[in-house]
Amino acid sequence: MEIILMKDVPTLGYAHDVITVKDGYGRNYLIPQGFAILATESSKKMNTEIIRQKSFKDQKANADASTLAKKLENITVKIGAKAATTGKIYGSVNAIQIADAIKEQFNYDIDRKKIYVDGESIKELGTYKAAIKLHKDIQVSINFEVVAE
Repeated sequence: MEIILMKDVPTLGYAHDVITVKDGYGRNYLIPQGFAILATESSKKMNTEIIRQKSFKDQKANADASTLAKKLENITVKIGAKAATTGKIYGSVNAIQIADAIKEQFNYDIDRKKIYVDGESIKELGTYKAAIKLHKDIQVSINFEVVAE
């Protein structure tokens, strides 16, 4: 089944992409949830026009994202956490704390949903990497260090 995505779906694609999915997935999940519509000839023509109109805005967003990526490229964010003497921290460090630390230390406002940490969460002191997906084509990797408070 060929569909047009109306919203970004992390495992499938971005808004206004024309993709092929299995019939049941499209008919029973994507279309009823409002994530997609059927890709008929008329909807494809409308989608082409929408893409053409959004291309200018997309170029500006791409330029802004690449500027921010250059600024974020070589930074190291320090995140304080309460830790035991063995190096294990109480709780865990996740994307929310990373986004807050970037905002606090460097004054860059990054949505927590765009930050991807290797593994689910960090539970020990040390240095780690996180990927930040700023735009469709632009992804930057930052270092963050979890230190004991």
